[in-house]
Amino acid sequence: MSILSQIAIGWAVVAVTMVLLWLLQRRTGDAGVVDVGWSASIGCLAIFFAATTDAYWLRSLLVMIVASLWSFRLASYLLRDRILKGEEDARYQFLREYWGAKADRNLFWFFQAQALGAVLMAVPILIVMHNPTPYLRMWDVLGAAIVAGSVLGEGVADAQLARFRGRSDNKGKTCRDGLWRYSRHPNYFFEWLHWWGYCVIAIGTPYGWLALLGPAVMFLFLFRLTGIPYTERQALSRRGDDYRRYQRTTSVFIPWFPREEPT
Repeated sequence: MSILSQIAIGWAVVAVTMVLLWLLQRRTGDAGVVDVGWSASIGCLAIFFAATTDAYWLRSLLVMIVASLWSFRLASYLLRDRILKGEEDARYQFLREYWGAKADRNLFWFFQAQALGAVLMAVPILIVMHNPTPYLRMWDVLGAAIVAGSVLGEGVADAQLARFRGRSDNKGKTCRDGLWRYSRHPNYFFEWLHWWGYCVIAIGTPYGWLALLGPAVMFLFLFRLTGIPYTERQALSRRGDDYRRYQRTTSVFIPWFPREEPT
């Protein structure tokens, strides 16, 4: 199957899935299902791409495994952390209030935008699967290792934060445990790093430069849309001066040694 056909079919399926999730959020009042939907969609697209790509099967299988590992781990975490708690994420509560009577209509197009974003972010996965080289290369193994390591790092960061939040005496405090001592958003960093793994696998692949879509789109989301700016505003409103001290001493994104508190 051609790349364009795979993208078109994948987009159609994800778009329909997002319509169903939009209908679900109308019943439940929780638009956070869109986050579970787009993250799980990428893993499903990876499986579909591997099944319909005629290039070297072992590379397709390897990429499918690491992409699905990332996708389904994130989707299951979002399901547990946001949906099963029974309260809609504050981002979507704000959007409902801001859009007012137009909220359902605007959320429909927001869900479809997430479908498009999921397909665009899955393009690097598809591109590397179409590499015609009939054997695994060093770049394939190295890129897959970056993806797997990033999944592990993101999982550790999520677990450390969940453990911190689970202690009642930490209410109103900022997590500085483990990876959170070296980055204010280590989970986001590993999320972004994961996409570079496909760029490594894409080295020497026809149209391999398209793999840069992954880290580029993720960087846009993290730094300009729903990631770091929103998270930091929420943290400042809830933790005030403690979070301001954290901002002064801790790297915003790339993990690094903490700075001394200014005197």
